[in-house]
Amino acid sequence: MNTLLLYGATVLIWGSTWLAITYQLGEVAPLLSVSYRFALAAILLVAYCVLRGKNMRFSRADHGFIFLQGACLFGFNYWLFYLTTEHLTSGLVAVTFSTVVFMNIVNGRLFLGRRVRPHVLLAALIGIIGIVMIFWPELAGYALHSDTVLALGTAAAATYCASLGNILSARNQARKLPVLQTNAFGMGYGALLMFLVALLSGTPVSFDWQPAYLGSLFFLSVFGSIIAFGCYLTLIGRLGADRAAYASLLFPVVALQLSVWFEGYQWSTLSLAGMALVVLGNLLILTPAERLRRLFNYRIAVEPAIKTGSARD
Repeated sequence: MNTLLLYGATVLIWGSTWLAITYQLGEVAPLLSVSYRFALAAILLVAYCVLRGKNMRFSRADHGFIFLQGACLFGFNYWLFYLTTEHLTSGLVAVTFSTVVFMNIVNGRLFLGRRVRPHVLLAALIGIIGIVMIFWPELAGYALHSDTVLALGTAAAATYCASLGNILSARNQARKLPVLQTNAFGMGYGALLMFLVALLSGTPVSFDWQPAYLGSLFFLSVFGSIIAFGCYLTLIGRLGADRAAYASLLFPVVALQLSVWFEGYQWSTLSLAGMALVVLGNLLILTPAERLRRLFNYRIAVEPAIKTGSARD
């Protein structure tokens, strides 16, 4: 699939999953809902891979890294974020999670030896400033106290787990492990871990057979997990974890636009300016470094010539 289509699908799906998640809240504990989501996704992916005759055999070492990817990306990441939801607003969560862009840059350097690309760093900075501007009214009126600081630390840990999952996926793909099969096993491992956490924490095991819950569970499993994670992790393999992570800055923009249609949210001048910065950073991060270098060199070469010509005139 075309890279832009993968990017667009990731942003649109994950930006809209909040609607489906609202139908998951109620009788079933969030930890169990996440476990069911990834368990169903894993079952469907395994069935698809078997029917298509894809290789499902991996070494113990490979399974070890797939397990780590699943634990970070489909397990502890979600669990830690759920722990923060009682103490943080959606704006603080969005701003905290946006730092995954910087975390991927640093972790890519530390664990994969990837060089830090200046234009990616600049784009990440522009995008995060944009996210802060979008949620500024919500952030400005929020008072910090001990529970909030602890929740922010937990959200940062959740974001770091997500970043490690991104890096592990990049590592697995670099060693030719296919995305579909690693996701199938990884989501299964993540679902099992989440279920064990729910049991150990004394969470009552339950299930909701209402159509709204079943429909949202199917959407989150197929679109929010199988398709979106398949697209996003493929992007990591193509673009690198640093550039692919910029998609996380666009999720809140899509979610807020859906809120305009369904909840009456209104864009302000500040939030629109923030959205413009997020889009600008997006354009910068998706532009190949070589094209930026040629454009920069062209401007350096042409502008003095224009000034010289003007002086002669």
